Amino acid sequence: MNVILISTCPNGTATSYLAVERLKPAAEALNWHIDVELHSSLAKVEPLSASAIKDAELVIAVGEQIPDAGRFAGKRLYRASLQEVLPEPEAFLQRASREAEVFTGDAFSGDASPAVAKGSQDTDSKLNIVAVTACPTGVAHTFMAAEALAEAGRSLGHKVRVETQGSVGAQDQLSDAEITAADLVILACDIEVNADRFAGKRIYRTSTGNALKKSRQTIEAAAAEAQVEDAGATDQAGGRSEAAKSFKEKGVYKHLLTGVSFMLPMVVAGGLLIALSFVFGIKAFEEEGTLAAALMQIGGGTAFKLMVPVLAGYIAYSIADRPGIAPGMIGGLLAADLGAGFIGGILAGFLAGYTAKAIVRYVKLPPSVESLKPILIIPLLASLVTGLVMIYIVGTPVAGILSTLTAFLKSMGSTNAVLLGALLGAMMCFDLGGPVNKAAYTFGVGLLASETYAPMAAIMAAGMVPAIGMGIATFVARSKFAVAEREAGKASFVLGLCFITEGAIPFAAKDPLRVIPASMLGGALTGALSMLFGAQLMAPHGGIFVLLIPHAITPVVWYLLAIVAGSVVTGLGYAALKRSEAAPMAVTVNS
Repeated sequence: MNVILISTCPNGTATSYLAVERLKPAAEALNWHIDVELHSSLAKVEPLSASAIKDAELVIAVGEQIPDAGRFAGKRLYRASLQEVLPEPEAFLQRASREAEVFTGDAFSGDASPAVAKGSQDTDSKLNIVAVTACPTGVAHTFMAAEALAEAGRSLGHKVRVETQGSVGAQDQLSDAEITAADLVILACDIEVNADRFAGKRIYRTSTGNALKKSRQTIEAAAAEAQVEDAGATDQAGGRSEAAKSFKEKGVYKHLLTGVSFMLPMVVAGGLLIALSFVFGIKAFEEEGTLAAALMQIGGGTAFKLMVPVLAGYIAYSIADRPGIAPGMIGGLLAADLGAGFIGGILAGFLAGYTAKAIVRYVKLPPSVESLKPILIIPLLASLVTGLVMIYIVGTPVAGILSTLTAFLKSMGSTNAVLLGALLGAMMCFDLGGPVNKAAYTFGVGLLASETYAPMAAIMAAGMVPAIGMGIATFVARSKFAVAEREAGKASFVLGLCFITEGAIPFAAKDPLRVIPASMLGGALTGALSMLFGAQLMAPHGGIFVLLIPHAITPVVWYLLAIVAGSVVTGLGYAALKRSEAAPMAVTVNS
């Protein structure tokens, strides 16, 4: 059977490739011939040939759009979302063959499809939805959640436009016209984002994890529960709903992640610059006027000095918006100068944020001087309160606590180091990018400001294990995995090398009771070995590619051995636990 696969996604990144990786091997297992047209921002589109279109007996379109849909007029066409493709690709292909309908060419515009897939709700209830996704590191969850929302929205008959706020800034930014026309706003964000532009719109707040794993339910809940969050929007009790408060006003964890998200570029840049200074010799920076000294001044003297103020400033920003930035950064710099480090910075950020927020809410001024509030009253009072509390109350005891913690971490024996590494490693693998994973990661990043590099090394090494382990499992136990799963294992292996733990999510979602314990065992081993070997990491991201920077990781060979050991344990462990997949039967479909 001759089949055409059109694969598209809103951002042109992950979804289009995932659909192809799942469906192409499944089609070959069914003895079907498949021609693929992949729409991605990463490579030039290779259009289908006229002969391929002429010979096609079935056209499958995965994604929100069907580019140049008119060329398939008269062909049997089946539309689907990625969520339909991933679980059982062979069964999906057979269903597509059974349920495809002849396409007349009238239902679609030239490059986009507002039509609803078969089985979706009536288009009379179609909503115009805009969304923003953002996670603390802005690497995997941000884009995967965006694609999942767009796919789920299309399958429900809604028009969805998603803006991603990842590690490289905002992409696919929403225009003013799109926001004005929107019926609903979904903010799937683990960090605080500026929602001022959505004033007057119905807003639903959730996490990137919910948007990724429960995208359809997220959109349905948003349509039912979203509320206006502007100044005049109150519930019957005179305040905003508990649903809105749960993410915006009660989000202590979210405020912390916002600060960490903005601090990360400082940590990465500073750590790598310090590592580059070591290229000229470990002590070369001590000679003034040399390039090594300049690199150390930029990385250690400036970037690392800004880490704690930026952390505190953006924790306060998450709490009180722009009025919190100045007092937060002032408090953070005081924490750094007083030796209170990242712990003091966290406390300063929350203190400054809630102080600024209290001033905004409770300090009432005459209308004639109200305009002075954001530029004079709030910065003055919030900075004064934060500064005095840091100097006279918080700074000294917290500095003592941090000093004790740092001294303990640097002097602890091998047994304690192994136990700490095992704990951090297991946490990194427990929920594959979820709250427990982020808690361990935040702990490691914070210690970098105190020049304590060993925990971060254990954390990154362990975070690579689940995805690499799934790749190993699909290789050593090929007979237990379907063809499509073996292909997914290759992608997971590469993602693991990049320190993207989320590469193991497709396997964990399908078989959590086996994947998660195997991953935690391997992660704990890697973390323990990393601490035992005394490995130190200067930059908190980048995976195996950080090795390209001399001295960014030391000792290199033993660090790699720790990663290999944990990955092999996870891979072989899951391969042993995994139940065999039934071999797909070849099905011949007569057209």
